[in-house]
Amino acid sequence: MGSTYVALLRGINVGRAKRVAMADLRALVEGLGYGHVRTLLNSGNVVFTASGTYPDEAAARIETAMTATLGVSSRITVLTAEALAAVVAENPLLGVADDPSRLMVTVLRTPADRPRLAPLVDQAWAPEVLAVGTRVAYVWCAEGLLESRLFAAMSRALGDAATTRNWATITKLHALAGSPP
Repeated sequence: MGSTYVALLRGINVGRAKRVAMADLRALVEGLGYGHVRTLLNSGNVVFTASGTYPDEAAARIETAMTATLGVSSRITVLTAEALAAVVAENPLLGVADDPSRLMVTVLRTPADRPRLAPLVDQAWAPEVLAVGTRVAYVWCAEGLLESRLFAAMSRALGDAATTRNWATITKLHALAGSPP
């Protein structure tokens, strides 16, 4: 069966230009030879299994196939189920955040992008909070994402080197990645 992976597509189904039916996305990922393909929500979250592949390799293959087959380009970040489990386990903001839709998890495309967040860590953002993990940034947007100065600054610092999901979606993906196909 292989290892379980979670693919996070950046910007899919946000706006009119990057709309992709989840059935088409599942078919595309299955067509690449990946197994037990499942999508979550209508926003470009895919869980699949594969043998003998690395997350970066799977991301590149899916990106190329999406452009060639669906005519849509998207940056894709792929994590192993184990890496996603670590993201869930190491979240230091669970005692602060009281609304999972306002607790954001920004997944870095590569851990090498983590230093881009260093200038933001020591700044005062109250009532917002930033915590940087091994592969992600946890952002408590107390007033909501659209009102968040911190999230806007982080987005500028990272550009397309990251993709963001709220805590509710992250925990659903974690459950899906851990469930039998």
